[in-house]
Amino acid sequence: MKIDILTLFPEMFDGVMNHSILKKAQDTGAFQYRLVNFREYSQNKHKKVDDYPYGGGAGMVLTPQPVFDAVEDLSADCSEKKAKPRIVLMCPQGEPYNQSKAMELANEEHLIFICGHYEGYDERIREHIATDEISIGDYVLTGGELGAMVVIDSVVRLLPGVLGNESSAPEDSFSTGLLEHPHYTRPLDFRGMRVPDVLVSGNHGKIEEWRRLQSLKRTYQRRRDLLDDFPLTDKERQWLEDLNDE
Repeated sequence: MKIDILTLFPEMFDGVMNHSILKKAQDTGAFQYRLVNFREYSQNKHKKVDDYPYGGGAGMVLTPQPVFDAVEDLSADCSEKKAKPRIVLMCPQGEPYNQSKAMELANEEHLIFICGHYEGYDERIREHIATDEISIGDYVLTGGELGAMVVIDSVVRLLPGVLGNESSAPEDSFSTGLLEHPHYTRPLDFRGMRVPDVLVSGNHGKIEEWRRLQSLKRTYQRRRDLLDDFPLTDKERQWLEDLNDE
């Protein structure tokens, strides 16, 4: 996968992109990234990329020309055989980000992220360039960089070979539609707090059943909204009814 990031502050990505899973993913060739300061594309003699909004109002707005030119330049090597890049606008008005969207983006060959600043974008950027608008939450950040880091991390870890254990990502919270079950490791007894007996029973069928029940229980207690459209077996419905009775 190729990822291009349009930002006015490329240095913000140095720590995130060069450590842990993202660094390992680059080393193995799973993805490559490029930081593009779109100020360099500005045709303004002072390299300005923002201006006052028409109609008045507080703040400055990113002008379309540098962003259009940067995206067109980064997309120029797309032939008929290559899929066009997905162009992701990081924006608080965007679609709420979730694991399903991460899995969708992980199937792409080329992603371009646009990180805004100031009061917002010229609307023509939103209407004529972006293929996706993404928000990582109902709050406003200083710029789109932090949001882009979150999305990139969640996408890259889904690429083939990035995680050491291929079953890790499919079992993560939200990947199955439920929150993940509890985990335990050594010691068996820590200060009188014991690991559940079923996990050391060696009965894999019982272990899987326990984990499924715990996922349902945790989801019911913490994110009941996730169960609204979740397909449940008769046995799982009974589990949830028992939890409700408790």
